[in-house]
Amino acid sequence: MAQSSWPSPSYNDRSVTDAEYEVLSARFSDNGVYGDPTDPAVVTEGVGLSVNVRPGVNASVRGHAWTSGTSTLTLAVAANGSSSTRTDRAILRLDRSDWTVRAVIKQGLPGSGVPTLTQQTGGTGVFEVLLANITVPPAATSVSVTRGERYVGTRVRPCTSTPLTDPNPVLGELRWETDAKRLSVYDGEELRTLHHRPDQMVIDSPFMGWSNETASVLEVRGGVACLRLGSFQRTSRALDHATNSRLPVMIPAAYRHPNRDQFGIVYITGAHIGRVTVMAKNNPLGGQVYLTQHPDIDVGDRVLSSTISWVVDH
Repeated sequence: MAQSSWPSPSYNDRSVTDAEYEVLSARFSDNGVYGDPTDPAVVTEGVGLSVNVRPGVNASVRGHAWTSGTSTLTLAVAANGSSSTRTDRAILRLDRSDWTVRAVIKQGLPGSGVPTLTQQTGGTGVFEVLLANITVPPAATSVSVTRGERYVGTRVRPCTSTPLTDPNPVLGELRWETDAKRLSVYDGEELRTLHHRPDQMVIDSPFMGWSNETASVLEVRGGVACLRLGSFQRTSRALDHATNSRLPVMIPAAYRHPNRDQFGIVYITGAHIGRVTVMAKNNPLGGQVYLTQHPDIDVGDRVLSSTISWVVDH
């Protein structure tokens, strides 16, 4: 058969068959229900041996739209006359014998677990998508339902890091920020970074009383900020041991810990040790680094640091 494409003026006067439509539309949407898991369950227990499908549900199966309608849809469950529990499934089934999608019960075998979904492709057969599992005990007069609807996903949205990119993100939405080179997902409350590999950042910030002898560098990998403070020399006025002193460093706002100050050890001229504090984002001094415990420090003395790390959202 020669290659072809559709719809096209040169192909069957732009007419397509149901099978050709499926080939065209199957990947326009994932198979499943429109919505997300915070919505009410699609299938719930009904009266006696039945389950209810709530109204107003829309879904897609291999590109074929389905709706539950404007009123509750009730599906009958067969009685279980055996001595073993049976598990049925509420499913959406695309039946290519008439090209319809319907919510139906797929009955299991007592004692044999859940029935396998049939997902045939091509121009014939059926394609089934799960809505819920239904437990039917022996001689049951009612059933229990375990929700299992699958939801249509969202695409990866290319955007920039500006706050106005998308003021109304959708649960589960993936974003690739082209300027920040950041992949993030919206979890229903805020965007969470999945991947970000910013360049190594020199964070020197001149401040009176100190000079930077070696650059201070911040690197962020996999949600962890690693700070390698440089070496600092006291340049003016001796520092009393009871006085905290800001060092010539500033952590960028995006990479500060949200609510906890961080502490690190430093080595000071004369075989002394001290402590530095990296101020958290919620601290009025957020992003600043202070020498908070130390001996008396004379002009010309040096402070050498170790590495400090903390968790960030970027």
